[in-house]
Amino acid sequence: MKKILSILLLSFSVTTVFAQYQLRLRENFDFDWKFSLSDDIEYANLDYADALWEDVQLPHDWNIKQMFDFKQGGSVAYLPDGIGWYRKTFRVPASSKGKKLLIHFDGIFMQSDVYVNGQHLGYRPYGFCSIEYDLTPYISFDKENVLAVRVNTTGGRPRWYAGAGIYRHVWLKTLNPVHVATYGTYVTTPQINAEKADVHIVTKVNNTSVNEQKISVQQTVFDNKGHRLERSSSLQVVVAAGSTADVVQELTLNNPQLWSIDTPNLYRIETTVKVHGRMVDVYSTSFGVRTFKFDKNNGFLLNGHRIKLKGMCLHHDAGSLGIAVPDRSYERRLEILKEYGCNAIRCAHNQPSPEFLDMCDRMGFVVIDEAFDKWKSGYYEKYFDEWWQKDITDMVLRDRNHPSVALWSIGNELQEAWDQSDAGVERARMLQDFVHKLDPTRLVTLAAQNNHQEKFAGVTDVIGYNYLEARMLTDHRNHPERIFLISEELPYYRGEEGNIRSYTTLNPWYVIAENDFVAGGFIWSGVDYLGEAGWPSKGWPNGLFDICMDEKPRAAFHRAMWNSEPMVRIAIPDPSLNVEHGRDLWQWPKLAAHWNFPQSYIGMVIELQTTTNCENVELFLNDKLMGKQSAASFPNNTIIWHLPYMPGKLVAKGYNGNKELAYYQLITSGNTAQAVVTPDCTKIKADGQDLSHISICLADEEGNLVQTDDKLVSIRVEGEGRFLSIDNGDLRREQTFAGNSIRTYFGKALAVVQATRKPGKMTVYVKVDGIEKEYVVEVTSVIN
Repeated sequence: MKKILSILLLSFSVTTVFAQYQLRLRENFDFDWKFSLSDDIEYANLDYADALWEDVQLPHDWNIKQMFDFKQGGSVAYLPDGIGWYRKTFRVPASSKGKKLLIHFDGIFMQSDVYVNGQHLGYRPYGFCSIEYDLTPYISFDKENVLAVRVNTTGGRPRWYAGAGIYRHVWLKTLNPVHVATYGTYVTTPQINAEKADVHIVTKVNNTSVNEQKISVQQTVFDNKGHRLERSSSLQVVVAAGSTADVVQELTLNNPQLWSIDTPNLYRIETTVKVHGRMVDVYSTSFGVRTFKFDKNNGFLLNGHRIKLKGMCLHHDAGSLGIAVPDRSYERRLEILKEYGCNAIRCAHNQPSPEFLDMCDRMGFVVIDEAFDKWKSGYYEKYFDEWWQKDITDMVLRDRNHPSVALWSIGNELQEAWDQSDAGVERARMLQDFVHKLDPTRLVTLAAQNNHQEKFAGVTDVIGYNYLEARMLTDHRNHPERIFLISEELPYYRGEEGNIRSYTTLNPWYVIAENDFVAGGFIWSGVDYLGEAGWPSKGWPNGLFDICMDEKPRAAFHRAMWNSEPMVRIAIPDPSLNVEHGRDLWQWPKLAAHWNFPQSYIGMVIELQTTTNCENVELFLNDKLMGKQSAASFPNNTIIWHLPYMPGKLVAKGYNGNKELAYYQLITSGNTAQAVVTPDCTKIKADGQDLSHISICLADEEGNLVQTDDKLVSIRVEGEGRFLSIDNGDLRREQTFAGNSIRTYFGKALAVVQATRKPGKMTVYVKVDGIEKEYVVEVTSVIN
């Protein structure tokens, strides 16, 4: 018992629900893997010698550290395809005999084959789904077992960077023969009012034993503080050997606390399963009480209140981390977006990790959960007929209890949208009907691109338009029964109907904000990502945030529109700036948020912008008032000024009436004299997974940010921690994403370090070229 308790305390690998080690063990299987970027079927064998293979920890993306290869193309960030193998040696105690052993992968990209002790468990081509296999028949107890995974990215990849490897968590589950199935609870709240909520629970119970079993199932609801609120009666059913049973139960939750964007209240249902009065399983399900409605006249309503979805489309990579993104990295991203004013996420173009949705539940984001990019075109074409039902089923069953998930998306920019026959319409209807059977409580959408057939847009419950605000207005007049949202929104330019490349400078957000029938919009893209690149870039540079999650000057407009906090920002457009412009439609005029221009600019009249959500702005140059102007007099809440450039201090003050509410300044800096090194966390969990993000900003002698005197930054780590990556937000990276040094970009860089599984102190040393001082950051990892 002491040994078991020590494992529970010292390792992230075991969950701590009461009696889990007896009834339901869910062990994190991310550690102590071996990896080889080579291919041989002998690697599947139990006795293959893998001692010389690379030691790796999951999540793992082998692709991100490779050399760039121009021939591979920009869609995959110029990184090569390949075949790699993973192996893990593990032991299962004799006490687990008679139990059910399952291996659960949250994501393997792609075309994976899984083996245990040389036995092939299965093949799965799609790289974004969760996968589970039964190990039970092949396990040797109290002996070494080997799990082997072949991953193959050859033969076609998506049109964005999708990485390579076992890039999400892996779990070993040990269950009693009678247990709740994986994704085995379905919790809905069909009737809600201020006094009560009806909670409907369907539980799928597996009986994998050789005998018929008389079981009882009971549900208990807890609030987010662990207080027991309600308990159902115990329902008894008989389940035949080797079969399953769906157990339907209901209870009433009094005075429910609703889940919303601002107050994301969560509950937990504990499902208890007994056989002949003996407890054999306890299964926990998080859920929220809320109502979603998409309406043809009023857009999106949450709990009866109309809300505009202020959304961002997100791919799932994180710059130099690739697609092997630790949970804390996603959490930090969502924290930054939440503060910015974003309230909705479209997962483009695949389902996210379950941990990502857990965070959206806790933090209050509305989510579009997307199954596919293409159907019978692109890389998924060869898999579609055989695998679409399995892939959609696993997505919907896995994610349907998340209160954050508001819509199921069945596809994006589909070739079938241009099909003049009815084949595309029939395929869309087939997928939507299938989703409705799995989850009748949510609506289905897809994203339609330019020149799509009108009949195609009429199939799904909600139609998403990509960059087609003008056409949407016309289609709304012609089809007022349809429900619309902008599934991909240009960040700056607006297209005209019939001419998507009209480059109209009135921001598309105004169309969304000013028309009640539009549910909301999702900017493409919220954050820069890898892939869909043009050399020398390795990614898409047109997000509002860079890959380090630094807010770009261009992001001021949507902050002004989405965030009620009074703000004003200053930016200077200059086509000569060292800013990657990206593709034409998604561009924004090159902007700098600094006041350090060449000496040749002195006295030259230049344009300056102040973006604000205040009524008026006063502008000062070196303490001299340059004027006061109204935001209402300019498009895009952006006041345009012209003044001769003069180094010094530039100040903008935002007013409502005569009250100053916002302040922003730019100061001409000197050369780099120091660095400001700031970790987001100095105390992290000793779980082998947790992170500290260390921001490095260059500054002059007076502490002013220096954006025009970039320096090489190097990182080294000692003690209980390891270096993961360093990035600077510039996607035009010349060297690989490996390495511990990088040149700052606009005076900034970001290092990421990770805890080990041993509590202690990690010391991070930061060296900036040209600065004698070495900066030291101490991060302590503790048992949580």
